Amino acid sequence: MRKAKKKEKIYFPDPKFHDPLVTRFVNHLMKNGKKSIAYNIFYNAMKRIDVIKEKEEKSSLEIWKEGLKNVMPHVEVRSRRMGGSNIQIPIPISSNSRITKAIKLLISCASIRNEKTMSKKLAYEIWDAFNEQGEAVKRKENIHKMAEANKAFSHFRF
Repeated sequence: MRKAKKKEKIYFPDPKFHDPLVTRFVNHLMKNGKKSIAYNIFYNAMKRIDVIKEKEEKSSLEIWKEGLKNVMPHVEVRSRRMGGSNIQIPIPISSNSRITKAIKLLISCASIRNEKTMSKKLAYEIWDAFNEQGEAVKRKENIHKMAEANKAFSHFRF
């Protein structure tokens, strides 16, 4: 191999839920190093999900994890120059990259919503992802459609 294997980053658990995945999500949500604001946004979104869920027996953290799982893409297309043209080659994604892509999709789709505060935007986007609707799920499906359309080029990957 040309490159050495990358060290896997260790995330410490967050103060409220004691889950390292929450810390990872908050790190992506954070802007300009303001982690306490990012934690406040996330925790307020979790409180709002508790209000939104009516007859759902799952906790807000379980709803968030389920929504994150629904947004995770399993393949992606990478551009590769073959001959004189660029072709899109579908490539399976590692589990670590899946989580990162799902987090980024959720946050970016939440930020373009029309609600007033970021915690409201995030809560409603998580709720939509949990119910397998919303912009983040549509983007994931578009990624899968692109990979399906270019399945003929999958033998070019190496």
